[in-house]
Amino acid sequence: MLRARAEAGASAEQAAAAVRRRMNAMGKELSDAEVEELCEDEVFSSGRHYGLSFGERARLAHLAFCTLRCELEIIQDYADDPEVTEIMVNGCDGIFVERGSESFRADRCFESPARLEQVIRRLAARVGREMNDLNPIVDARLSDGSRVNAVHSNVAIGGPILTIRKFTSSRLTMDELVAKGDISREASELLKLLVECAYSVFVCGGTSSGKTTFLNVLSDHIPPRERVIVIEDSAELKIRGHENLVRLEAKSANAQGKGAVSIRDLIRSSLRMRPDRIIVGEVRGAEVIDMLAAMSTGHDGSLSTGHANSPAGMLGRLETMALSGGEYPADAIRGQIAEAIEIIVHLARTQDGRRRVMRICELDGYRDGAFALSDLYRFDPARGELVRVSKLKKTDKLAMKGRIDGLLEIYSEPR
Repeated sequence: MLRARAEAGASAEQAAAAVRRRMNAMGKELSDAEVEELCEDEVFSSGRHYGLSFGERARLAHLAFCTLRCELEIIQDYADDPEVTEIMVNGCDGIFVERGSESFRADRCFESPARLEQVIRRLAARVGREMNDLNPIVDARLSDGSRVNAVHSNVAIGGPILTIRKFTSSRLTMDELVAKGDISREASELLKLLVECAYSVFVCGGTSSGKTTFLNVLSDHIPPRERVIVIEDSAELKIRGHENLVRLEAKSANAQGKGAVSIRDLIRSSLRMRPDRIIVGEVRGAEVIDMLAAMSTGHDGSLSTGHANSPAGMLGRLETMALSGGEYPADAIRGQIAEAIEIIVHLARTQDGRRRVMRICELDGYRDGAFALSDLYRFDPARGELVRVSKLKKTDKLAMKGRIDGLLEIYSEPR
């Protein structure tokens, strides 16, 4: 199978090279339709391909066309497929694709590591970056918002690595998550109420657990009259229903090492924009200090995400990130975390590929050297759903919104 994929990649490149020679001999610009016709003519008339079926020749002609005219060459089809969520290229002969909740190995490959590197360099050039021995890692964003990460072969032993995380134009709602069984109706109603009433919510989970999707869903319940500032490393969130919306995106340094704008820079700047809510797509480093400061100084209802395998693990990571940003007393950092964050939602990707809400926790301060973290809801594997564990302790913001009576009636003592 591996040999067949390699031969298919080489044949597509050979056909593309032959068509390229014919195009150069013509000495004029050709339309995509004309190039596609040349590819078909080359593959169907060449004696090298007589052993292939009609379908195999048609596919080979298509791959040759992609090699000549598509930005992503032979993986362009997967980038154009709305059902594909991830494209993972492990060297020139290992292309894996995630469609829905399942991953499979593609039946195609790049002709050589040099060809794959050419695709990566083309993507990097679009954002003013270079990938070479001195700059072996590239992060970029495609025009459709998809996130790209590439690693040079001097770091990746098996050849250049390219990973594309796609983001679809459509997005889920809370009702759709309930219908899919990713969260219970009762828990969803509580979260919607907490976001509306300006509780600060932090979403955590592992890679590809649905954090960005869930942050989008939560943002739907911010009152539309409020001014929202969105800060991201690469623009992925799709905030809707807010006219007074500002979107900020961090910027990497250019090839000369200049022009970088960090998440931390953007958070500091956002405080001068009179925000009602600040949404930080993901915190990864010292910017957590500024985010916590903003959440603790009048910017209630802020939302963010982070990588962690549990709510307690997320608190530990936030502490570590904050301490890495300067020499601060650990207890002071922990106290600020406890003051800034009120609700933690933990997501996980289960063995069947589903992304579920596993826990909803309340952070009720930092006392006696420990975070006062209690579960409001926890996923029960036996029942296959979120089960209420305890009632909310912090009800002051609900009272201010005049929503406390209904809450206490619905979310009183555990059943």
